[in-house]
Amino acid sequence: MTNDPDAAAGGAAAEPSSSPEGTASGSATTDAELVDAMTLPGVPDEFQRLWTPHRMAYISAGREPMEQNCPFCAAPEKSDEDGLIVARGRTAYVLLNLFPYNSGHLLVCPYRHIATYDQATDEEVAEIGALTQRGMRVLRATSRCDGFNLGMNQGAIAGAGVDAHLHQHIVPRWASDANFFPIIAKTKALPQLLGDVRRVVADAWGA
Repeated sequence: MTNDPDAAAGGAAAEPSSSPEGTASGSATTDAELVDAMTLPGVPDEFQRLWTPHRMAYISAGREPMEQNCPFCAAPEKSDEDGLIVARGRTAYVLLNLFPYNSGHLLVCPYRHIATYDQATDEEVAEIGALTQRGMRVLRATSRCDGFNLGMNQGAIAGAGVDAHLHQHIVPRWASDANFFPIIAKTKALPQLLGDVRRVVADAWGA
């Protein structure tokens, strides 16, 4: 993110200075100069800003592109890093949710493009279950979570964001993660970047 969190929160913004002072040897360097945020453009208020530019891809795309270009069919064709894939099985795979409810929010998907659980084969059901169990154990080991939400939203009417491709949610929960943010501000504060979470979970998965 390029937004300065201090400036966004009404704090001080840093700007480069041409002053030659600031080193022990007296050689020229570039120092940071504190600037009062009140002198910057804009109208200050009492609100904090949590910048989430990654969500613009989801917001601006709308529903139609998600139906025509299935993200869960496209992900396995990418590298694990680009597809946010944690583990690959024979009939199903595990990846991070691009729009997580909590850090470590995993999705278990069959490779086949099927919409609902009753369309899955016995082999797919068994592997989705096994990968879900493994995902829970790995998240418990890596994040010390206290519990989980597991679930499948079947169809758009039931809240499925990508209703054409079956996916099982694994959401880690902590006793201390409840706050007013999601209820009042419709915002989740996520302390870890997706790439960092994927690396930690993938490393632990293969250990």
